[in-house]
Amino acid sequence: MKTKRTYGLLSLLFCSAFLPVAAQEIKENVRTEITAFFSDRLVGKETDYANARTLKLSEAEKYRDEVWLLWKEANNSFQEEKLATPATLSKETADRWHLPEELEPDAIMPFYWGRKGATDVPADGLPLFLYLHGSGAKEKEWENGIRLCSGFDDAPCLYFIPQIPNEGAYYRWWQKAKQFAWERLLRLALLSDEVNPDRLYVFGISEGGYGSQRLASFYADYWAAAGPMAGGEPLKNAPAENCGNLAFSLRTGAEDTGFYRDRLTGYTAAAFDSLQRLYPDRYNHWIELIPGKGHHIDNNPTTPWMKKYVRNPYPKHFLWEDYEMDGRHRKGFYNLYVNERPDNDLRTRYELDITGNNIVLNVDNVTYQTTETDPKWGIELKFAKSYTPAKRGKVTVYLNPELVDLSQKVTLTLNGKKVFEGKVKPDLRHLVNSCAIFFDPLRLYPAAIEVDLEGK
Repeated sequence: MKTKRTYGLLSLLFCSAFLPVAAQEIKENVRTEITAFFSDRLVGKETDYANARTLKLSEAEKYRDEVWLLWKEANNSFQEEKLATPATLSKETADRWHLPEELEPDAIMPFYWGRKGATDVPADGLPLFLYLHGSGAKEKEWENGIRLCSGFDDAPCLYFIPQIPNEGAYYRWWQKAKQFAWERLLRLALLSDEVNPDRLYVFGISEGGYGSQRLASFYADYWAAAGPMAGGEPLKNAPAENCGNLAFSLRTGAEDTGFYRDRLTGYTAAAFDSLQRLYPDRYNHWIELIPGKGHHIDNNPTTPWMKKYVRNPYPKHFLWEDYEMDGRHRKGFYNLYVNERPDNDLRTRYELDITGNNIVLNVDNVTYQTTETDPKWGIELKFAKSYTPAKRGKVTVYLNPELVDLSQKVTLTLNGKKVFEGKVKPDLRHLVNSCAIFFDPLRLYPAAIEVDLEGK
Protein backbone atom coordinates (compact mmCIF):
# COMPACT_ATOMS: atom_id res chain seq x y z
CA MET A 1 0.00 0.00 0.00
CA LYS A 2 1.45 3.31 -1.03
CA THR A 3 0.04 6.42 0.59
CA LYS A 4 1.00 9.87 1.78
CA ARG A 5 -0.58 9.13 5.17
CA THR A 6 1.64 8.53 8.19
CA TYR A 7 0.50 4.97 8.68
CA GLY A 8 3.80 3.43 7.72
CA LEU A 9 2.18 0.60 5.75
CA LEU A 10 5.51 -0.35 4.25
CA SER A 11 5.00 -3.92 5.35
CA LEU A 12 2.40 -4.29 2.61
CA LEU A 13 5.25 -4.41 0.14
CA PHE A 14 6.39 -7.73 1.51
CA CYS A 15 4.84 -11.17 1.61
CA SER A 16 4.07 -12.60 5.03
CA ALA A 17 7.29 -14.62 5.05
CA PHE A 18 9.25 -11.36 5.13
CA LEU A 19 7.20 -9.42 7.67
CA PRO A 20 9.19 -7.13 9.97
CA VAL A 21 9.90 -8.78 13.31
CA ALA A 22 7.75 -6.22 15.19
CA ALA A 23 4.74 -7.07 13.07
CA GLN A 24 5.00 -10.76 13.95
CA GLU A 25 3.98 -10.08 17.55
CA ILE A 26 0.51 -11.41 16.77
CA LYS A 27 0.73 -15.08 17.63
CA GLU A 28 0.13 -17.59 14.88
CA ASN A 29 -3.08 -18.93 16.41
CA VAL A 30 -4.47 -15.39 16.66
CA ARG A 31 -3.43 -14.67 13.08
CA THR A 32 -5.33 -17.78 11.98
CA GLU A 33 -8.33 -16.71 14.04
CA ILE A 34 -8.38 -13.22 12.51
CA THR A 35 -8.03 -14.54 8.97
CA ALA A 36 -10.91 -16.95 9.59
CA PHE A 37 -13.01 -14.07 10.96
CA PHE A 38 -12.28 -12.01 7.84
CA SER A 39 -13.18 -14.96 5.62
CA ASP A 40 -16.51 -15.28 7.44
CA ARG A 41 -17.24 -11.59 6.94
CA LEU A 42 -16.47 -11.86 3.23
CA VAL A 43 -19.17 -14.53 2.83
CA GLY A 44 -21.69 -12.35 4.65
CA LYS A 45 -21.57 -13.51 8.28
CA GLU A 46 -22.38 -10.44 10.39
CA THR A 47 -20.31 -11.24 13.47
CA ASP A 48 -17.92 -9.17 15.59
CA TYR A 49 -14.38 -10.10 16.48
CA ALA A 50 -14.49 -10.33 20.27
CA ASN A 51 -10.97 -11.47 21.20
CA ALA A 52 -9.87 -8.47 23.24
CA ARG A 53 -6.15 -7.78 23.47
CA THR A 54 -5.06 -4.47 24.91
CA LEU A 55 -2.24 -2.80 23.00
CA LYS A 56 0.28 -0.18 23.93
CA LEU A 57 -0.26 3.00 21.97
CA SER A 58 3.24 2.58 20.51
CA GLU A 59 2.23 -0.86 19.19
CA ALA A 60 -0.94 0.22 17.41
CA GLU A 61 0.66 1.10 14.09
CA LYS A 62 2.57 -2.19 13.93
CA TYR A 63 -0.59 -4.17 14.56
CA ARG A 64 -2.52 -2.08 12.07
CA ASP A 65 -0.04 -3.08 9.37
CA GLU A 66 -0.37 -6.73 10.27
CA VAL A 67 -4.17 -6.69 10.42
CA TRP A 68 -4.31 -5.14 6.96
CA LEU A 69 -2.02 -7.87 5.65
CA LEU A 70 -4.32 -10.51 7.12
CA TRP A 71 -7.27 -8.79 5.45
CA LYS A 72 -5.43 -8.94 2.15
CA GLU A 73 -4.64 -12.59 2.73
CA ALA A 74 -8.31 -13.41 3.38
CA ASN A 75 -9.39 -11.50 0.28
CA ASN A 76 -6.80 -13.21 -1.89
CA SER A 77 -8.17 -16.59 -0.78
CA PHE A 78 -11.81 -15.59 -1.23
CA GLN A 79 -13.37 -17.14 -4.33
CA GLU A 80 -15.02 -14.34 -6.31
CA GLU A 81 -14.71 -12.48 -9.58
CA LYS A 82 -11.84 -10.04 -9.09
CA LEU A 83 -10.38 -6.98 -10.80
CA ALA A 84 -7.65 -7.88 -13.26
CA THR A 85 -4.30 -6.14 -13.21
CA PRO A 86 -5.19 -2.97 -15.13
CA ALA A 87 -3.97 -2.62 -18.70
CA THR A 88 -4.33 0.46 -20.90
CA LEU A 89 -8.02 1.42 -21.02
CA SER A 90 -9.62 0.27 -24.28
CA LYS A 91 -12.45 -1.90 -25.54
CA GLU A 92 -10.10 -4.86 -25.15
CA THR A 93 -10.08 -4.36 -21.36
CA ALA A 94 -13.71 -5.49 -21.02
CA ASP A 95 -14.60 -7.88 -18.23
CA ARG A 96 -17.79 -8.85 -16.39
CA TRP A 97 -19.17 -9.63 -12.96
CA HIS A 98 -22.14 -11.88 -12.21
CA LEU A 99 -24.22 -10.19 -9.51
CA PRO A 100 -26.13 -12.24 -6.92
CA GLU A 101 -29.27 -13.81 -8.34
CA GLU A 102 -31.20 -13.13 -5.14
CA LEU A 103 -30.54 -9.39 -5.52
CA GLU A 104 -31.39 -9.16 -9.23
CA PRO A 105 -32.19 -12.07 -11.56
CA ASP A 106 -29.95 -12.51 -14.61
CA ALA A 107 -27.72 -9.60 -13.61
CA ILE A 108 -24.42 -9.66 -15.46
CA MET A 109 -22.43 -6.41 -15.29
CA PRO A 110 -19.89 -5.95 -18.11
CA PHE A 111 -17.30 -3.27 -17.45
CA TYR A 112 -14.21 -1.63 -18.87
CA TRP A 113 -11.34 -1.44 -16.40
CA GLY A 114 -7.95 0.04 -17.12
CA ARG A 115 -5.31 2.70 -16.87
CA LYS A 116 -5.50 5.92 -18.79
CA GLY A 117 -2.38 7.89 -19.66
CA ALA A 118 -0.18 5.99 -17.21
CA THR A 119 2.60 3.47 -17.69
CA ASP A 120 4.09 3.72 -14.21
CA VAL A 121 2.11 3.89 -10.98
CA PRO A 122 2.98 6.90 -8.78
CA ALA A 123 4.22 6.22 -5.27
CA ASP A 124 0.83 7.17 -3.81
CA GLY A 125 -1.23 5.33 -6.44
CA LEU A 126 -3.52 6.49 -9.23
CA PRO A 127 -6.89 8.27 -9.02
CA LEU A 128 -9.86 6.02 -9.81
CA PHE A 129 -13.01 7.22 -11.61
CA LEU A 130 -16.31 5.32 -11.59
CA TYR A 131 -18.47 6.43 -14.55
CA LEU A 132 -22.22 5.65 -14.81
CA HIS A 133 -23.93 5.86 -18.20
CA GLY A 134 -27.40 7.10 -19.18
CA SER A 135 -30.66 5.26 -19.74
CA GLY A 136 -30.56 4.63 -23.48
CA ALA A 137 -29.88 1.22 -25.05
CA LYS A 138 -27.25 -0.15 -22.70
CA GLU A 139 -24.79 -1.42 -25.32
CA LYS A 140 -24.75 1.96 -27.06
CA GLU A 141 -24.56 3.87 -23.76
CA TRP A 142 -21.66 1.71 -22.57
CA GLU A 143 -19.76 2.21 -25.84
CA ASN A 144 -20.43 5.94 -25.63
CA GLY A 145 -19.11 5.90 -22.08
CA ILE A 146 -15.67 4.59 -22.94
CA ARG A 147 -15.47 7.04 -25.85
CA LEU A 148 -16.32 9.99 -23.58
CA CYS A 149 -14.11 8.88 -20.70
CA SER A 150 -11.14 8.28 -23.00
CA GLY A 151 -11.34 11.92 -24.08
CA PHE A 152 -11.65 13.65 -20.70
CA ASP A 153 -8.61 15.63 -19.55
CA ASP A 154 -8.02 13.69 -16.33
CA ALA A 155 -5.06 11.36 -17.00
CA PRO A 156 -3.15 9.70 -15.46
CA CYS A 157 -5.86 7.69 -13.75
CA LEU A 158 -7.81 4.45 -13.63
CA TYR A 159 -11.35 3.99 -14.93
CA PHE A 160 -14.14 1.56 -14.08
CA ILE A 161 -16.91 1.92 -16.69
CA PRO A 162 -19.80 -0.49 -16.09
CA GLN A 163 -22.78 -1.39 -18.24
CA ILE A 164 -26.04 -1.66 -16.34
CA PRO A 165 -26.96 -5.37 -16.15
CA ASN A 166 -30.62 -4.92 -17.10
CA GLU A 167 -32.53 -2.01 -18.55
CA GLY A 168 -36.06 -0.73 -18.31
CA ALA A 169 -38.21 1.32 -15.96
CA TYR A 170 -37.25 -0.55 -12.80
CA TYR A 171 -33.50 -0.86 -13.16
CA ARG A 172 -31.33 1.83 -11.59
CA TRP A 173 -27.68 2.30 -10.61
CA TRP A 174 -28.53 2.56 -6.90
CA GLN A 175 -30.40 -0.72 -6.42
CA LYS A 176 -29.25 -3.61 -4.23
CA ALA A 177 -27.45 -5.64 -6.87
CA LYS A 178 -25.52 -2.58 -7.98
CA GLN A 179 -24.71 -1.71 -4.36
CA PHE A 180 -23.13 -5.15 -4.17
CA ALA A 181 -21.00 -4.23 -7.20
CA TRP A 182 -19.95 -0.83 -5.81
CA GLU A 183 -18.96 -2.30 -2.47
CA ARG A 184 -16.96 -5.00 -4.21
CA LEU A 185 -15.32 -2.34 -6.39
CA LEU A 186 -14.41 -0.21 -3.39
CA ARG A 187 -13.08 -3.20 -1.46
CA LEU A 188 -10.96 -4.53 -4.32
CA ALA A 189 -9.73 -1.07 -5.35
CA LEU A 190 -8.64 -0.29 -1.80
CA LEU A 191 -6.72 -3.57 -1.70
CA SER A 192 -4.77 -2.59 -4.81
CA ASP A 193 -1.40 -0.85 -4.64
CA GLU A 194 -2.33 0.77 -7.98
CA VAL A 195 -5.12 2.88 -6.42
CA ASN A 196 -4.75 5.97 -4.26
CA PRO A 197 -7.31 5.41 -1.46
CA ASP A 198 -7.86 9.14 -1.05
CA ARG A 199 -8.60 9.78 -4.74
CA LEU A 200 -11.78 7.87 -5.60
CA TYR A 201 -14.37 9.69 -7.74
CA VAL A 202 -17.88 8.95 -8.97
CA PHE A 203 -19.74 10.69 -11.79
CA GLY A 204 -22.28 10.05 -14.50
CA ILE A 205 -24.60 11.54 -17.10
CA SER A 206 -28.42 11.60 -17.17
CA GLU A 207 -29.55 8.36 -15.47
CA GLY A 208 -25.92 8.07 -14.43
CA GLY A 209 -26.23 11.59 -13.02
CA TYR A 210 -29.09 10.48 -10.81
CA GLY A 211 -27.16 7.37 -9.81
CA SER A 212 -23.93 9.19 -9.03
CA GLN A 213 -25.77 11.79 -6.93
CA ARG A 214 -27.28 8.99 -4.85
CA LEU A 215 -23.95 7.18 -4.54
CA ALA A 216 -22.24 10.46 -3.59
CA SER A 217 -24.45 10.79 -0.52
CA PHE A 218 -24.73 7.11 0.40
CA TYR A 219 -20.97 6.37 0.18
CA ALA A 220 -19.69 9.90 0.90
CA ASP A 221 -16.96 8.67 3.26
CA TYR A 222 -15.14 6.96 0.36
CA TRP A 223 -15.16 9.67 -2.30
CA ALA A 224 -12.84 12.62 -2.76
CA ALA A 225 -15.38 14.18 -5.14
CA ALA A 226 -18.57 13.43 -7.05
CA GLY A 227 -19.83 14.88 -10.33
CA PRO A 228 -23.37 14.09 -11.50
CA MET A 229 -24.32 15.73 -14.81
CA ALA A 230 -27.70 16.37 -16.47
CA GLY A 231 -29.46 14.94 -13.43
CA GLY A 232 -31.06 16.28 -10.30
CA GLU A 233 -32.39 13.98 -7.61
CA PRO A 234 -35.00 14.94 -5.01
CA LEU A 235 -32.90 15.54 -1.91
CA LYS A 236 -34.75 12.84 0.02
CA ASN A 237 -32.91 10.36 -2.23
CA ALA A 238 -29.48 11.93 -1.71
CA PRO A 239 -29.26 14.08 1.44
CA ALA A 240 -26.83 16.94 0.91
CA GLU A 241 -25.83 16.82 4.60
CA ASN A 242 -23.71 13.72 3.98
CA CYS A 243 -21.49 15.50 1.45
CA GLY A 244 -19.79 17.92 3.83
CA ASN A 245 -16.29 16.52 3.37
CA LEU A 246 -16.19 15.80 -0.34
CA ALA A 247 -16.18 18.12 -3.35
CA PHE A 248 -19.56 18.01 -5.10
CA SER A 249 -20.33 19.12 -8.66
CA LEU A 250 -23.78 19.05 -10.33
CA ARG A 251 -24.07 20.59 -13.80
CA THR A 252 -27.45 20.67 -15.56
CA GLY A 253 -28.84 22.61 -18.49
CA ALA A 254 -30.99 25.56 -17.41
CA GLU A 255 -33.58 24.45 -19.97
CA ASP A 256 -33.47 20.77 -18.98
CA THR A 257 -37.04 20.59 -17.71
CA GLY A 258 -37.53 16.83 -18.12
CA PHE A 259 -38.53 15.27 -14.78
CA TYR A 260 -37.88 18.71 -13.23
CA ARG A 261 -34.12 18.33 -13.54
CA ASP A 262 -33.63 22.09 -13.68
CA ARG A 263 -35.79 22.72 -10.62
CA LEU A 264 -34.26 19.88 -8.60
CA THR A 265 -30.74 21.03 -9.46
CA GLY A 266 -31.74 24.46 -8.14
CA TYR A 267 -33.04 22.92 -4.92
CA THR A 268 -29.76 21.03 -4.52
CA ALA A 269 -27.79 24.26 -5.04
CA ALA A 270 -29.90 26.00 -2.38
CA ALA A 271 -29.31 23.14 0.08
CA PHE A 272 -25.53 23.17 -0.42
CA ASP A 273 -25.42 26.97 -0.22
CA SER A 274 -27.34 26.89 3.06
CA LEU A 275 -25.12 24.18 4.54
CA GLN A 276 -21.95 26.00 3.51
CA ARG A 277 -23.18 29.17 5.20
CA LEU A 278 -23.60 27.17 8.41
CA TYR A 279 -20.29 25.34 8.00
CA PRO A 280 -17.94 27.54 5.93
CA ASP A 281 -15.10 25.01 5.95
CA ARG A 282 -17.30 22.26 4.47
CA TYR A 283 -19.69 21.60 1.57
CA ASN A 284 -17.35 22.59 -1.24
CA HIS A 285 -19.57 22.59 -4.33
CA TRP A 286 -19.92 23.68 -7.92
CA ILE A 287 -23.59 23.47 -8.88
CA GLU A 288 -24.45 25.11 -12.16
CA LEU A 289 -27.57 25.60 -14.27
CA ILE A 290 -25.95 26.18 -17.66
CA PRO A 291 -27.69 28.98 -19.60
CA GLY A 292 -29.23 28.03 -22.94
CA LYS A 293 -28.61 24.31 -22.54
CA GLY A 294 -31.11 21.47 -22.36
CA HIS A 295 -30.33 17.84 -21.59
CA HIS A 296 -27.11 17.84 -23.65
CA ILE A 297 -24.27 19.80 -22.06
CA ASP A 298 -20.49 19.98 -22.30
CA ASN A 299 -19.32 17.05 -20.17
CA ASN A 300 -15.62 17.90 -20.33
CA PRO A 301 -15.18 20.20 -17.28
CA THR A 302 -16.34 17.77 -14.57
CA THR A 303 -13.52 15.25 -14.12
CA PRO A 304 -10.66 17.82 -14.25
CA TRP A 305 -12.51 19.75 -11.52
CA MET A 306 -13.04 16.66 -9.38
CA LYS A 307 -9.46 15.47 -9.75
CA LYS A 308 -8.18 18.54 -7.90
CA TYR A 309 -9.61 17.21 -4.65
CA VAL A 310 -8.31 14.62 -2.21
CA ARG A 311 -10.36 12.85 0.45
CA ASN A 312 -9.93 13.58 4.14
CA PRO A 313 -10.65 10.17 5.74
CA TYR A 314 -10.61 11.66 9.25
CA PRO A 315 -12.97 14.63 9.38
CA LYS A 316 -13.49 15.89 12.92
CA HIS A 317 -16.84 17.39 12.02
CA PHE A 318 -19.58 15.81 9.94
CA LEU A 319 -23.29 15.21 9.53
CA TRP A 320 -24.59 11.82 8.48
CA GLU A 321 -28.20 11.12 7.63
CA ASP A 322 -28.52 7.35 7.77
CA TYR A 323 -31.18 6.49 5.20
CA GLU A 324 -32.17 3.41 3.27
CA MET A 325 -31.35 2.95 -0.40
CA ASP A 326 -33.41 0.20 -1.96
CA GLY A 327 -34.09 -1.15 1.51
CA ARG A 328 -30.45 -1.18 2.68
CA HIS A 329 -28.75 0.99 5.28
CA ARG A 330 -25.05 1.63 5.66
CA LYS A 331 -23.60 0.13 8.83
CA GLY A 332 -21.11 2.94 9.33
CA PHE A 333 -19.85 6.30 8.11
CA TYR A 334 -16.34 7.76 8.54
CA ASN A 335 -15.48 6.67 12.13
CA LEU A 336 -19.00 5.78 13.32
CA TYR A 337 -20.47 2.28 13.41
CA VAL A 338 -24.15 1.64 14.13
CA ASN A 339 -24.50 -1.41 16.35
CA GLU A 340 -28.24 -0.91 16.68
CA ARG A 341 -30.38 1.62 14.78
CA PRO A 342 -32.45 3.97 16.97
CA ASP A 343 -35.70 3.48 15.03
CA ASN A 344 -36.22 1.07 12.17
CA ASP A 345 -39.08 3.19 10.77
CA LEU A 346 -37.23 6.51 10.71
CA ARG A 347 -34.02 7.95 9.35
CA THR A 348 -31.30 8.96 11.80
CA ARG A 349 -29.02 11.97 11.76
CA TYR A 350 -25.64 11.70 13.46
CA GLU A 351 -23.73 14.92 14.11
CA LEU A 352 -20.12 14.48 15.23
CA ASP A 353 -17.80 17.25 16.38
CA ILE A 354 -14.32 16.72 17.81
CA THR A 355 -12.43 19.62 19.37
CA GLY A 356 -9.17 18.62 20.98
CA ASN A 357 -10.03 15.54 23.02
CA ASN A 358 -13.67 16.49 23.46
CA ILE A 359 -16.15 14.53 21.32
CA VAL A 360 -19.75 15.70 20.94
CA LEU A 361 -22.19 13.31 19.29
CA ASN A 362 -25.83 14.16 18.72
CA VAL A 363 -28.20 11.48 17.44
CA ASP A 364 -31.65 12.47 16.17
CA ASN A 365 -34.54 10.76 14.45
CA VAL A 366 -35.44 12.48 11.17
CA THR A 367 -38.97 13.04 9.89
CA TYR A 368 -39.69 14.26 6.36
CA GLN A 369 -42.71 16.29 5.30
CA THR A 370 -43.29 16.73 1.56
CA THR A 371 -43.90 20.37 0.72
CA GLU A 372 -44.01 20.16 -3.08
CA THR A 373 -45.27 17.36 -5.32
CA ASP A 374 -45.27 17.16 -9.10
CA PRO A 375 -48.92 17.04 -10.25
CA LYS A 376 -48.25 14.84 -13.29
CA TRP A 377 -46.24 11.88 -11.95
CA GLY A 378 -46.56 12.45 -8.21
CA ILE A 379 -42.81 12.98 -7.79
CA GLU A 380 -41.97 14.42 -4.38
CA LEU A 381 -39.83 17.45 -5.17
CA LYS A 382 -39.24 19.39 -1.97
CA PHE A 383 -39.27 18.63 1.75
CA ALA A 384 -39.14 20.01 5.25
CA LYS A 385 -37.28 18.00 7.88
CA SER A 386 -37.75 17.89 11.62
CA TYR A 387 -35.53 16.31 14.25
CA THR A 388 -36.17 14.72 17.64
CA PRO A 389 -33.46 13.30 19.92
CA ALA A 390 -33.13 9.54 19.58
CA LYS A 391 -33.94 7.67 22.77
CA ARG A 392 -32.47 4.30 21.95
CA GLY A 393 -29.82 2.68 19.78
CA LYS A 394 -26.17 1.74 20.10
CA VAL A 395 -23.21 3.27 18.32
CA THR A 396 -19.44 2.83 18.32
CA VAL A 397 -17.19 5.86 17.93
CA TYR A 398 -13.88 4.66 16.49
CA LEU A 399 -10.76 6.70 17.27
CA ASN A 400 -7.17 7.01 16.11
CA PRO A 401 -4.29 9.46 16.67
CA GLU A 402 -5.49 11.60 13.74
CA LEU A 403 -8.76 12.31 15.59
CA VAL A 404 -7.71 12.61 19.25
CA ASP A 405 -4.62 12.36 21.43
CA LEU A 406 -4.97 8.82 22.73
CA SER A 407 -2.29 9.39 25.35
CA GLN A 408 -4.63 11.79 27.16
CA LYS A 409 -8.15 11.61 28.58
CA VAL A 410 -11.04 11.76 26.14
CA THR A 411 -14.58 12.94 26.89
CA LEU A 412 -17.68 11.94 24.92
CA THR A 413 -20.91 13.89 25.25
CA LEU A 414 -23.96 12.17 23.76
CA ASN A 415 -27.13 14.21 23.20
CA GLY A 416 -26.02 16.71 25.84
CA LYS A 417 -24.98 14.16 28.47
CA LYS A 418 -21.39 13.25 29.29
CA VAL A 419 -21.23 9.46 28.87
CA PHE A 420 -17.47 8.84 28.92
CA GLU A 421 -14.39 10.45 30.40
CA GLY A 422 -11.04 8.75 30.60
CA LYS A 423 -8.25 7.25 28.58
CA VAL A 424 -9.29 5.06 25.67
CA LYS A 425 -7.16 1.93 25.50
CA PRO A 426 -6.08 0.63 22.08
CA ASP A 427 -7.23 -2.92 21.44
CA LEU A 428 -6.59 -5.45 18.70
CA ARG A 429 -10.33 -6.17 18.29
CA HIS A 430 -11.01 -2.57 17.26
CA LEU A 431 -8.43 -2.78 14.48
CA VAL A 432 -9.93 -6.05 13.26
CA ASN A 433 -13.59 -4.98 13.44
CA SER A 434 -13.05 -1.58 11.81
CA CYS A 435 -11.07 -3.25 9.01
CA ALA A 436 -13.99 -5.61 8.32
CA ILE A 437 -16.54 -2.78 8.48
CA PHE A 438 -14.84 -0.20 6.28
CA PHE A 439 -12.32 -2.33 4.28
CA ASP A 440 -10.28 0.85 4.00
CA PRO A 441 -6.49 0.89 4.66
CA LEU A 442 -6.78 4.34 6.21
CA ARG A 443 -9.64 3.45 8.56
CA LEU A 444 -8.28 0.73 10.79
CA TYR A 445 -8.96 2.25 14.20
CA PRO A 446 -7.05 1.06 17.28
CA ALA A 447 -9.50 2.52 19.82
CA ALA A 448 -13.24 2.89 20.29
CA ILE A 449 -15.96 4.06 22.65
CA GLU A 450 -19.16 2.06 22.59
CA VAL A 451 -22.30 3.85 23.79
CA ASP A 452 -25.94 2.97 24.37
CA LEU A 453 -28.45 5.80 23.93
CA GLU A 454 -30.61 4.28 26.68
CA GLY A 455 -27.69 4.67 29.09
CA LYS A 456 -27.36 0.97 29.86
